[in-house]
Amino acid sequence: MTPRRAPVLACSVVGAAVVALDGTVLTVAQPALRHDLYAAVGQVQWTSTGYLIAVASLLVFAGRLGDRYGHRRVFAVGALGFAAASTGIALVPGIGAVIALRVLQGVCGALLQPATLGMLRTAYPPERLGTPIAVRTAAIGLAAAAGPLVGGALVSAYGWRAVFLLGVPPTLAIGLLALATHEPNHPRDAASPRDAARPRDASDPRDASHSRDAARPRSAPPAPPAGRAALDPGGALLLAVTLGLLVHGLVEAARPGRAEAGLLACAAAVGAGLLLARHERRTAHPLLPAELLRSRPVVAGLAVLLAASAALFGTLFVATYFLQDVQGLDPLGCALRVLPLAALMVLGAPFCPPLQRRFGPRRTATAGAALLTGGVLLLSRLDAAAGALAVGVSAALLGAGFVTLMVTATSVVVHRAPEAHAGVAGGLQQTAMNIGPALGVATATLLVALVPGGGFVPAHGAALPALTVIAALALPAALALPGAAERQGTRPGPPPPRPARRICVRS
Repeated sequence: MTPRRAPVLACSVVGAAVVALDGTVLTVAQPALRHDLYAAVGQVQWTSTGYLIAVASLLVFAGRLGDRYGHRRVFAVGALGFAAASTGIALVPGIGAVIALRVLQGVCGALLQPATLGMLRTAYPPERLGTPIAVRTAAIGLAAAAGPLVGGALVSAYGWRAVFLLGVPPTLAIGLLALATHEPNHPRDAASPRDAARPRDASDPRDASHSRDAARPRSAPPAPPAGRAALDPGGALLLAVTLGLLVHGLVEAARPGRAEAGLLACAAAVGAGLLLARHERRTAHPLLPAELLRSRPVVAGLAVLLAASAALFGTLFVATYFLQDVQGLDPLGCALRVLPLAALMVLGAPFCPPLQRRFGPRRTATAGAALLTGGVLLLSRLDAAAGALAVGVSAALLGAGFVTLMVTATSVVVHRAPEAHAGVAGGLQQTAMNIGPALGVATATLLVALVPGGGFVPAHGAALPALTVIAALALPAALALPGAAERQGTRPGPPPPRPARRICVRS
């Protein structure tokens, strides 16, 4: 690893881990927060809902900001803002201020998350992206697993405010580190050589821009400056409304008695999505580049992540209630039963890049989808008397399958994206990873309600069989990923250097 890449990897890994840790420790702190601030349950739920809506609705636009102004700068703003919002939450006296600052924290998290992938994309050669993405994934798994334990210890010893102070030092440190780090290989630096190598520009590269201007039709809309991605504020607003309504609808559908409101919000999201599609077709410089949306590997990778995250988090939702309410385990005992999931995510991530290099993304992801589906299916057959071994084997299959899918699909999405759209690709990847869990939990909640007497007993309920089907949807998506023969061809390589032109001096 070169000295220039080490800070980029540190910022990416720590940033992703802090966001994952923040989400898991807050769940443990919510009861204490509610009692200390004399808040209603609905108000406390908005500390999570407001954050999720802010993050999900702004991820793609934040990625576009990184493509335009540099991922390092956007990452630094997000990390420093995240630290400031966390500090503010730990100091405010009322629940209203907590909710407002959580929304601000979500905005900063949206700036931070796509940049963690965008910086890797611009710092590492495409063929070497697998290893840093695997390290990032392992850090996320470790943070998510440690979150409940760390959060429980902090709340017990120091109160709920300590949970928010936990993330301040690392986000402050990586924000300052990002500011002090040079932006490596930013797309604007690489735009001219790539454009000069296009077949239509057969003249001297120094005259490439003149040739392009001469070849461009007069009626074509003006292109943004080289390396400067168009922001498309109209598309950003419509996308934010669409994703915000969708996440809000899924969260509301998962709440008792709020299914109708959730479905109305989801219907409104569909309407906003149709308006977004119409706008993107008509605008000159769309927020969602056509070359990304028409790329089969990118779309397949996003579908894999969406199906896998929905299946995993929906299954964990049902399993948690099964272990605690049906089998009577305490939170620590429940965490120990599913510990193989976290262990396989952390330990399995480093093995994914070598497997992908040897067998290709398609076979690797197909094996991961089969493991994930098998884990959900095995868990769906358990009854109230299931022992620790059966639960542990199911959790191990879930962990091994999910980490394989996450590393492989993320590598394909980031690898296949042009460098100029690395931020948008990272935003789409993070959007899938935010919408998937909300979709899985909403599906599980609605189906558990169909079997009031035994909904949380996997063998008697309808939730886990449905989640098995969702997990199985990752299989056809995985088959659309590049095969072993294509793994080196996921992105056109840089053009070969042109031979130096000989200067002819006439005598």
